[in-house]
Amino acid sequence: MVRKAKGKRPIYFNHPELDKLFAIVMALVGEVSVLRERLDTIERLVETKGILSIAELETYQPDEKADQEREKWRAEYIARILRTITDDT
Repeated sequence: MVRKAKGKRPIYFNHPELDKLFAIVMALVGEVSVLRERLDTIERLVETKGILSIAELETYQPDEKADQEREKWRAEYIARILRTITDDT
């Protein structure tokens, strides 16, 4: 479930375009921070349990199905990030 903020967007700069850009950057910062922490946890658990080594993770090549699933997720993610530009509500 994707959460959506309610209410008006805060205004930080004199130009609305800068506010939109700032919102995009901050959304990305939040996403990257959460993903980095989760990835670090997974990598540590996987290596500690002897399931995979970091080297195996680094050299993994996804198959066609994985590529398609990743591309779908990526398109949806980009749409969410750019929502602040496409939604002028």
